[in-house]
Amino acid sequence: MTSGTPRRTFLKTAGAIASGVAASTVACAPATERAAEPAASTGIDGAVLEPLAEAILPGELGPEGRRKAVEAFTAWVNGYEPVAQEMVGYGYSDIRYLPADPAPAWRAQLAALDLLAQKTRRASFASLDVEGRRPIVEMALSSERGTRLPDPLSARHIALALLAHWASSPGAWNMALGVEVSPGACRPLDAATRKPLPIAGART
Repeated sequence: MTSGTPRRTFLKTAGAIASGVAASTVACAPATERAAEPAASTGIDGAVLEPLAEAILPGELGPEGRRKAVEAFTAWVNGYEPVAQEMVGYGYSDIRYLPADPAPAWRAQLAALDLLAQKTRRASFASLDVEGRRPIVEMALSSERGTRLPDPLSARHIALALLAHWASSPGAWNMALGVEVSPGACRPLDAATRKPLPIAGART
């Protein structure tokens, strides 16, 4: 699986599955995505994570969009509570717990990306241009299989975790569809049946 595959799969198929989400979502989260709060350091190397984001996230996001995606991902990692009890779903009586903290493995993978770049390109991962970084990511993901993005928490590599975390955001769905659907966002009940507004500059 190449680094571009999950991006293309998401952007191609999101429209087919998001229409149902948009029709059924009426409330739960703020209508606009909040800026991520500055988070304490997790030890995740931003000097590698940010260039990784540039290599795997859609170019349409631009520098500001990528920065927000990285900040949101880092804040999520910082706020993760390992083996916390999950919320009990309706109709379930068993108690379930979240997985262990994935951050240590993800930190090691960032270091491995940089090491792989140095061994194969004689340069740091961050110093390569975007086209030079993508083959490094492809090599790191060469053992991954599947055509769908995993849940961010179950992603075995930080590249997939970062991409999946962004792809599950309201902004990603809006970009994929070219209209303002913002799944999970609060909105008045009388707006639930209105046609979503187009996003300026979005490709349709």
